[in-house]
Amino acid sequence: MSATCSALSIGISGTKWGVSEIKRWRMTRVKQRSYYEDVLPKIEALRKKCENIFEVVQYGELPLIVDDDEDAAAACEGKSPFPLFAIRSRNWSKNKPNVLITGGVHGYETSGVMGALLFAESGKAEYYSKYFNIFVAPCISPWGYERVQRWNANAVDPNRSFNPDGEIVEGRSFNPEAATGESTALIQFLKGDNMKQLMGDNSMDNWICHIDLHETTDTDETEFRPAKAARDGIVWTEESKGEIPDGFYLVQDTTSPKSGWFAAMIDSVKKVTHIAPADSEGKLIGEEISQEGVIGIPNNKHLGLCAGVTNAPYRATTEVYPDSPKATPEQCNEAQVACIAGGLDYIISEEKIIAATME
Repeated sequence: MSATCSALSIGISGTKWGVSEIKRWRMTRVKQRSYYEDVLPKIEALRKKCENIFEVVQYGELPLIVDDDEDAAAACEGKSPFPLFAIRSRNWSKNKPNVLITGGVHGYETSGVMGALLFAESGKAEYYSKYFNIFVAPCISPWGYERVQRWNANAVDPNRSFNPDGEIVEGRSFNPEAATGESTALIQFLKGDNMKQLMGDNSMDNWICHIDLHETTDTDETEFRPAKAARDGIVWTEESKGEIPDGFYLVQDTTSPKSGWFAAMIDSVKKVTHIAPADSEGKLIGEEISQEGVIGIPNNKHLGLCAGVTNAPYRATTEVYPDSPKATPEQCNEAQVACIAGGLDYIISEEKIIAATME
């Protein structure tokens, strides 16, 4: 099979997928772009360009799953698994706060990947490295990136997989799913000896900020929510569709609201692109608005979200709308960078962080 088919045509409507349905879904997801050509060369260029300030570290790898697809197997022959890379401050100092930036948890969300890379390429990361130790993981889900998919190759949402033992609430749109190779690789590295040497034994507690870069797209309603319904044995109808916000917004963990911080990020993004207005019910994606351009959801860790992977007091998920007629792909990438910059500027001021002298 070489053409992508609708997930709604897989399996029996109203019946949860099993192994064969997941395999059929995977085999019908067509590769549309290349992680090896689009992402890895940018990371390699950063390795050379910023070698005195940042280092590139491999924090894991993911297997290339080809099933019995002969064309896919031939295309993958001689290739290594997907290597997972991060860009990290070279002169990591225990006197600086630590900042985590993640992108591409949902591989299809292009500005999550390219925004994270632009933050590193543009000189912004270099500037903020005077104040913070910075760790950027730009493309957590390369299989999803290549096939423009929300899920990983096993039909699991990586952005629900960072706490498989989390709290499940019937009927809630945000619920944890099974662990994935994507989430496990990042968690194990952040908790591992390599990072403990830099941050101490309680490495997950020693982050001041984590910003996870995402998009909300039209395909969320036309492809990915219907696919989730099919996978989970839920009958999907046209009436099930929701309204996609036209503009940028942020997702706030209600256990650490930091309203001033969120306002600073929204103000920074306004200089680049527009902020999503409330829908006809005064909500965004069905969630209550806590302040301009911000929705609040329960504890991110309990939901298995990437933004809850650390205990950083400043934590947020960005949402860019790339399908808006008012925004270009470049603006979407720049909005991600503007959000990071606005957030870090606020933390520098609020926490009275002093720039380190040259080391």
